[in-house]
Amino acid sequence: MLQLQLHIADHPWELLPPKLSIALFLFSTLSLPLTIIVLLTNTTRAILHDYHAFISLGPGGTPSSPYGYLRIKFLSIFALRDPFTPAPVPSHFKQRSGVLIKLPRRAGERPNVRGIAPHRQTDQYAPSGIFNILRTNIAALANAHPKVLISKTSCFEKHGPGLFARTARNLTPHCNGEVCHAHPSDGSLHLTLHPADAAIVLRAGWGERHPLGSGGWLSRFVPGGFVMVYAPRTEEEVAVVMQIVTAAVWWVGGVTLEAGEGVGADREIDGLGNDTWAACPEPKQAILMS
Repeated sequence: MLQLQLHIADHPWELLPPKLSIALFLFSTLSLPLTIIVLLTNTTRAILHDYHAFISLGPGGTPSSPYGYLRIKFLSIFALRDPFTPAPVPSHFKQRSGVLIKLPRRAGERPNVRGIAPHRQTDQYAPSGIFNILRTNIAALANAHPKVLISKTSCFEKHGPGLFARTARNLTPHCNGEVCHAHPSDGSLHLTLHPADAAIVLRAGWGERHPLGSGGWLSRFVPGGFVMVYAPRTEEEVAVVMQIVTAAVWWVGGVTLEAGEGVGADREIDGLGNDTWAACPEPKQAILMS
């Protein structure tokens, strides 16, 4: 017992968490200036590692620069901690349901997802051939409905294929009318859904909420209800993703396209003007794109 007590008295930091014990050990054995230098060096290395991880996500709406990194680190304070739990339908929504009825369960585990803007998968990428099919289907959807849809470069991303409603009924503070965009780097998509449709997507394992997609003041960055849909890996998965895209067309543009499996019959949005997450009569350029 005496030997144990002496051991504890001689090395008290061994009873503390590893990082704290290292700091105390350095402080007790090194001079104060040297301790500060060591701590600053380790902190700098950690920040540089995190910055390079941010850059590695590839191009997005946020500048790949120290300024963009600092902006994202600030916004991360307000990011969703649980992107897999659906948001409830807000009480002021007259339209309580969406257009999706059901989706098949996505096979396998969810991909790993990192970042805020860019917000990307780090595995389970879409094969190049499958992404080309997705891109073609998005363009074909616009070509089949030229009076209500148009395909062009994403406003949010400033690159990559985007789909827009010619007349947006669910107004947002920026990139008004953008239904969805796809990311060539991983094959995933971002789109805006009615919360009831978003819940079906999340529960079936096809996507997750954007870290800033909780609405409120964060709508100045991305629309409330902003969802990532995971990259399709097969042609069958492309078909499911396109069902989700048509649900986004309904929510953003107020129009229902030809119903397919898992999509309800034609319906109009009841009181859509009161259902917007952040109505803005004069759409503005985004401060931050995802």
